Amino acid sequence: MDEATDNRPLAGVRVLDLTRVLAGPHAGRMLLDLGAEVIKVEPPEGDITRTTYPRVNSISSYFAQQNAGKRCVSIDMDHEAGRELVRQLADHCDVVIENFRPGVMDRLGLGYDVLRARNPKIIYASASGYGQTGPWVHRRAYAPVVGAESGFTMAQGDARGGDYANDAHSHADVYTALELGASVLAALFQRERTGRGDRIDVSMAQTMLYVNEHAHNHLWDDPVPEGVIRSFRPMDYPVLTAANGESVIISGHPAENKTFDFYMMSIGRDDLIADPRFADTAGRLEHLASIFAAMDEWASAMPDADSIEVAMSANKLAVGKLRSVHEVCATEWAEERQVVARVPNRGDGTIRVPNAPWRFEGSNVRTEGVPQYRGEENRTVLAELLGLDPAALDALEADGILTSRIPKTR
Repeated sequence: MDEATDNRPLAGVRVLDLTRVLAGPHAGRMLLDLGAEVIKVEPPEGDITRTTYPRVNSISSYFAQQNAGKRCVSIDMDHEAGRELVRQLADHCDVVIENFRPGVMDRLGLGYDVLRARNPKIIYASASGYGQTGPWVHRRAYAPVVGAESGFTMAQGDARGGDYANDAHSHADVYTALELGASVLAALFQRERTGRGDRIDVSMAQTMLYVNEHAHNHLWDDPVPEGVIRSFRPMDYPVLTAANGESVIISGHPAENKTFDFYMMSIGRDDLIADPRFADTAGRLEHLASIFAAMDEWASAMPDADSIEVAMSANKLAVGKLRSVHEVCATEWAEERQVVARVPNRGDGTIRVPNAPWRFEGSNVRTEGVPQYRGEENRTVLAELLGLDPAALDALEADGILTSRIPKTR
């Protein structure tokens, strides 16, 4: 390894990434950015995200965000010869991650028991909708479905007065990716102490409950006093619009003790602090519409979002301006933090993707690397790890076990 890669936290760890779309690939992205070598195995049709737009030079920006830097091979696992290649690759890896439906890997002869028998130190991590056990084990599951089943979509719709809709972001995928990545890190640490690998089973639905900070409230069956704010109720936090049309969100419930005072002092309505309607939390909740009306009236006379933030910050209230991704990535903050990384677009330009959020004092953990074409490293990976010579690789290509889609040189 050269100096640029040798100082990465997971340098020397090799991951076999059998995942596709988002939950698994993002976990692989995390491990890659932390320094692992990640070998992505795709079927002949490729990861479906390769077909999405925007794209340039046959590289999808969606695919690039999750997979740039991975070594891409394409193996047809419908053939036993292809499955044997995957087994042999796993022999040379520390970690296998997969997000097939439960049972598929076992049917292919690529399950944990098979790979562990060959490589006792293997860490085998699976992400699935409802886990590898239980009565829902064979149900098809994607992020929108899991969001609905786990209470996430209902809670969002309830907060909008019963307007139920699927969220624009695949929360169940990305949260599961983070839990999968964290569990792999724990298993690697455990292996350093015990010398043994492990089997990891992460359920998307369980993850959505685990990351739901309000789940405790939904599960509370005992009486709760009237006139209290349950679990902070962030859906009530105000959205205020300034005279120039800029909007902000302010953190803190306007009916909370002291927080109400901070709001009223910020908008110059100290008189309302003594108003009997707002004497306690119960009263403030009952007259919450009047509190919002006073804040809206004040905000509409403020010139811009910055002026609202100055006024609110003077009374310990945090303010965030509503921005698009493009807008926040164009700020001075984004420039200083290097929140955007540029990866090659396989032509003369680059594709902008989010940079890894961690900063290590002595390690390189940037998001970087080239997004590869399907099967681009078939020959190099199999020669390097399995010792296959050109004749053997030619035969595998002739039999359709190895395939690739690499654009011809222009």
